Amino acid sequence: MHFPSWIKSTSSLFASVLMTLASAGSVRSLQAAESAGIDGMILSAVGVTRADTTIACLIPADGLNFDSDRHRVLLVGGMDGKMESVEAVKAILKAPNADLAVSAVPNVMPDSAGGEVPPMVFPPAGNAYNQSDNDAAHYLWRWIGMHAPDAVILVAAKGDASAASLAKALGETAPCGVGTIPCSVVTPTGVQQALASAAANAQPSPARWEMRRRIARSATGVAAELAEVHGHKLDAVAYIPALAIVGRMRLGELTGGDAALRDAEKICAPYKTGGKESMPSNGNGGTISGHLVFAELARRSGDPDWTALVKKAADYGFDAQGQPKESMPFHSEMSDSVFMGCAILADAGALTGDKRYFEQCLRHLRFMEKRCLRADGIYRHSPLDESAWGRGNGFPALGLSLSLSSLPPESTEHAAFLRSYRAHMAALRMHQDPTGAWHQVIDHPESYREFTSTCMITFAIVRGLRRGWLETAEWQPVVDKAWTAIKSRIGNGGHLVDVCTGTGKMNSLRDYLDRTAILGRDDRGGAMALMVSTEVAFWEKEKIVR
Repeated sequence: MHFPSWIKSTSSLFASVLMTLASAGSVRSLQAAESAGIDGMILSAVGVTRADTTIACLIPADGLNFDSDRHRVLLVGGMDGKMESVEAVKAILKAPNADLAVSAVPNVMPDSAGGEVPPMVFPPAGNAYNQSDNDAAHYLWRWIGMHAPDAVILVAAKGDASAASLAKALGETAPCGVGTIPCSVVTPTGVQQALASAAANAQPSPARWEMRRRIARSATGVAAELAEVHGHKLDAVAYIPALAIVGRMRLGELTGGDAALRDAEKICAPYKTGGKESMPSNGNGGTISGHLVFAELARRSGDPDWTALVKKAADYGFDAQGQPKESMPFHSEMSDSVFMGCAILADAGALTGDKRYFEQCLRHLRFMEKRCLRADGIYRHSPLDESAWGRGNGFPALGLSLSLSSLPPESTEHAAFLRSYRAHMAALRMHQDPTGAWHQVIDHPESYREFTSTCMITFAIVRGLRRGWLETAEWQPVVDKAWTAIKSRIGNGGHLVDVCTGTGKMNSLRDYLDRTAILGRDDRGGAMALMVSTEVAFWEKEKIVR
């Protein structure tokens, strides 16, 4: 990770801490700098350039609180490629304003070195964040949408085309579907006057009002919104539609109705009757884990035909003589398989009482840990590269928590899984973003805040709180931040922010950084959001009962 020069020169303390971290090669440098309380601001990241330079931002403590009493203003410099705008923003940061919560992106083009930069167009076209000619525009546009300030002040040379385009777009178009934001463009000499004007005309922006609405929703309410869109079909057995159907059944339990269960039975009936094949010849790990929906139906109905389908998938872990294989098939040496292989084995054991499934569940976990678990407790996605892909850690978190839920509490397998689970949760906690999210690459805070990994990790933590695997006093604050981040990224009609597209083995960190971040409806994101929202709802309901 490279830091732009403005960070290194802001103050002697600022510089000494960051340079020490950078020289040590720490991938957690942004979080460490934040915890040091440098200049009373949270140091975070908007994104990363093609030269691997962090596009840094600074946020006051209440800048992440949409209910703050202070007017939330964002300053952006460097759009014009000139250091004068960067220096003007830095000067404001050195003299905090008591009436305003001023956040800043001092230099959105940190590699420009004061030279000419091509103009940016907003809203940016194409996919995020893998367009080499407009990565910075995508990062800035979506980050502003999720930050949802009351006003944006762009500091740029007179007539700068990039600033003019962004100001117009923010006033007319809701970034990330959140809400419009008043925006002005000023020259470096006009920043103080612009701040005074913002203070005199302080009103919450439409974006901030929308964020308040999203965050105020109950977990059950969020789940109900998602269930309108997801969990209504199973054209082929796969984990994404399967978990969405499971989520709808869980919502039905929370609300006291059985309509979702009856609907799930109807949707899945062709696989029980043999009208459709649940494990076709081209099946894979996603097919095996898709059988988790049948496990849910078996638990709720007691129908042995659903259990037979679960056993059918789990038996792929054994040879024709019933002897355990080295691992479950279809793992492709990817960490995804901790979820795709382990959970179905644990469910099969719980439903049949056959301990061979529990033993194979642990055998498969150890097989995957040997290939993908790093020394620091997080998972590389595959042995091809050390990068700790976000969902490549969400899958193990989800798989460990689901497996633990079905393994007998007194068993050797449960004890082993619990150790692995706690170690993984502790490692992931170190990388939670100040907003509460986790990143596309877990230990690279300059990578985008990824929705599905945040949902999956949060589910795993909440399940641990519900089952007593984690201490509430220690982990509730982690959940509170994460759940806020999740709700803020779920808009009307199931509109989601920054869901990483489907991802196989990648060869480099840049490959993972360049995976498309989906904005809008997405079945994978919707399924994971349904799972975590219902898990939070169960946790909240159980706390009331206690």
